[in-house]
Amino acid sequence: MSSYVCANCGFESNKWIGKCPACNEWNSFKEVSRIIGKKNSKSISQNISLTKLAISPISEIVVDSEARIKTGINEFDCVLGGGIVPGMVILLGGEPGTGKSTLMLQLAKMLSLKDKKILYVSGEESSQQIKIRSDRLNTNSENILLMCCNQIEQIEPTVKEHAPDLLIVDSIQSVYSSVIDSYQGSVTQLRECSNYLTKLAKNNNIPTIIIGHVTKDGVVAGPKTIEHMVDTVLYFESDKSGFHKILRTSKNRFGSTNEIGIFEMTSNGLNEAPNPSMTFISTNEMRSGDVISCISEGSRNFFIEIQALLNDTNYGNAQRVAVGYEQKKLAMILAVIEKNTGIPLGNNDVFINIIGGLKIKDSAIDLAVVASIFSGFSDIALSKNSVFIGEVGLNGEVRTASNINSRINESLKLGFKEVVLSKNSNIDSKFKNKVKMIKDISELFKLYF
Repeated sequence: MSSYVCANCGFESNKWIGKCPACNEWNSFKEVSRIIGKKNSKSISQNISLTKLAISPISEIVVDSEARIKTGINEFDCVLGGGIVPGMVILLGGEPGTGKSTLMLQLAKMLSLKDKKILYVSGEESSQQIKIRSDRLNTNSENILLMCCNQIEQIEPTVKEHAPDLLIVDSIQSVYSSVIDSYQGSVTQLRECSNYLTKLAKNNNIPTIIIGHVTKDGVVAGPKTIEHMVDTVLYFESDKSGFHKILRTSKNRFGSTNEIGIFEMTSNGLNEAPNPSMTFISTNEMRSGDVISCISEGSRNFFIEIQALLNDTNYGNAQRVAVGYEQKKLAMILAVIEKNTGIPLGNNDVFINIIGGLKIKDSAIDLAVVASIFSGFSDIALSKNSVFIGEVGLNGEVRTASNINSRINESLKLGFKEVVLSKNSNIDSKFKNKVKMIKDISELFKLYF
């Protein structure tokens, strides 16, 4: 007997529906087999033995400040909010080839050096294939236990026998339950196997990392309920060159969701970026259209380089192309420039590119985008020692950015001589002589172009 499940939110229906009534997503329903227990079991999660839990007033619960497990990989710990919390479940997603398995093996290596026992369950590769990678990464350790299997019911007995300090499952799409009447990788299998692993982690207080593949839209394959089950959802992304890898979080019950970690892929595996703040700044001489800005991600600031190219339109309508910047935001910025400065951009193709393949959502780079368009239009190069920080409104006014004092301090510390920002910014008195404050984009154009 079949039912239909929304691949976006997990809503179930007895018949196919074009639009999901729960999340309003179109054409998201997939036909799946109903969960039928071969041994009179409705769900594999019922096979996990339950322990009697102690009940106590919340006022009497003592939180151990040292409860988090430091992995030894600072970028990974920073993204998690300070380390791994016992019993937490992490879903790590990413495109094929980004280095998810490599990162997990290196994580296992660092924890094994601290006398932690790691159980690595692989459903995709054989033990020989993983051994070849581990030799390349020099991760040979008696504390790393390897188990190659696809049947999820085999994991719990192994966990109880060896009592690992960390469980890694690679990947959730490759494991299945024999008591579920559905094919491997289906929505039903993904949901039930995720529920099984989550309860296993909570009942045994073992932190668990589940690797998941992503769809063409860049989200973890399977219903959205998988992300609701786990404590933390991480995405491992790669830039265009494949050299820089970015670890970011979209959900974290034990920390901020704004932190990102930056790694560099080498022949010996992943290395932490030596200077994350300046990773995406080129060392070449600045040319027209090149502008530097500062974005704030969690507790850290990163400097990015924005490029703008303007050409005369030779045919049809003018093109507006943005890479790493919102397309609609670019159209709005161009309209604001024409309205407030009178610069005719209607006959120009405008191309905006964020160096390094980053996708920036921080509105504080608006001022830098405007400056890069001015620079590309006038063919005047700006100084490499200048940083532009601020949001641009529809009337052309420049608005202050969040964490502005932290951004200014980081800019001056790294050798930048000038920080351009909004006149309405509430900055510390010690920065008064080291910043240039402007009211709107018309003033910016008069000052530099």
